Amino acid sequence: MMAKQDQRIAEAVDRDQARLRNFIRRRVADREDAEDILQDVFYELVEAYRVLNPAEHITAWLFRVARNRITDLFRRKEREASRNEPQTITEDGETLRLEELLPSPDAGPEAAYARSVLLEELEAALEELPDDQREVFIAHEVMGQSFKELAAQTGTRVNTLLSRKHYAVLHLRERLQAIHNEFTERKGHER
Repeated sequence: MMAKQDQRIAEAVDRDQARLRNFIRRRVADREDAEDILQDVFYELVEAYRVLNPAEHITAWLFRVARNRITDLFRRKEREASRNEPQTITEDGETLRLEELLPSPDAGPEAAYARSVLLEELEAALEELPDDQREVFIAHEVMGQSFKELAAQTGTRVNTLLSRKHYAVLHLRERLQAIHNEFTERKGHER
């Protein structure tokens, strides 16, 4: 029985490791964090076999676990960064953080639904960005890294990083405007 479980685990690792790593790397800018998530996913696979034998569709299960671990990482980084997170200045001179733009998860089921839809749309919009723009946006906005830190890590000039983030923001603003309008119109009609 254990040998068969070990074989299925090894097959899943061989079959899905490269795709899963790419999936995680597209969403997580830091390579070490991405590798930690990958290892956590496979650890959970081993644990699941020990406890209850996971679903028949192991690949789908692995990607679901990976998505959950990525979300956990973003939440943890967001909490850490919120203490000293750089503020986003709007064109009107207002100071905003990404978290402030989303409905609170504690504001009831409708707000939780709106938040999940907006986060899904944001994830899809981030996927559309070129890798260099996506990585700088995530590192700065989600993980709270400064441009100076990013420049030191990547060897890229600060002005180049600023430009990449600027183009990412323009794309995200354009891409997410429709969904934002839909939710604000819906909220306006409820009053």
